[in-house]
Amino acid sequence: MAPPPLRAGQQPAPAIEPRWPAILAVLVMGGLLMALSNRFRLVPVGVDAAFMLVGMLPILAVALSGGARRWLAWERKLVSAFLIASMAMESANLYKLIKTLLFGGDQLGARELLASGLALWVSNVILFSLAYWHGDQGGPELRRQEHAPQADWHFPQQDLPEAGGDSWRPGFLDYLFLAYCNATAFSPTGAVPLRGRAMVLMMAESAVSLLTLAVIAARAINILDY
Repeated sequence: MAPPPLRAGQQPAPAIEPRWPAILAVLVMGGLLMALSNRFRLVPVGVDAAFMLVGMLPILAVALSGGARRWLAWERKLVSAFLIASMAMESANLYKLIKTLLFGGDQLGARELLASGLALWVSNVILFSLAYWHGDQGGPELRRQEHAPQADWHFPQQDLPEAGGDSWRPGFLDYLFLAYCNATAFSPTGAVPLRGRAMVLMMAESAVSLLTLAVIAARAINILDY
């Protein structure tokens, strides 16, 4: 069915930002959490799978509907709730990992720790990239509008005319790169945070990343001592 004709002075609606990178990210994060060792798991595997499915469905609905307004509204609400719950689960899983290392380290194998720590670290990067992508300037659709809300991050491409300048808009890959750099360098190497909530999110991601890497390093040193 062809779209309805535009009224006088009405601007055409911008095409929606592709959702497949975010859907793939949720699938990868779900796979990593389901592969996590049972001793570090907050909930059973089936609950993890159902939880990730709930988080992915509204994004998939937006992609399949071509950006229908009703699905965009549901995506905004459900993905926000999914991200908050995921951050709480990630923190709980990390707490169990640290507790097991401190009070049951003798029974904790090096491979099990390395695999679990790596899964938590990668899922942390993906989780915060989704949070950055979903939260910056009110979400992917508002970012594409002419009068978008104030940006949470300033990307270097916005200063380069050959990259698009003021008309350039970040996509999911840009936020994934930002989250990866923040988790490895513990600093905003990919973009500069402009608002307080962006700074808080980046500090939280760096803290989880630092704790995860510290746990793995501590166990590795302990193994070398033996």
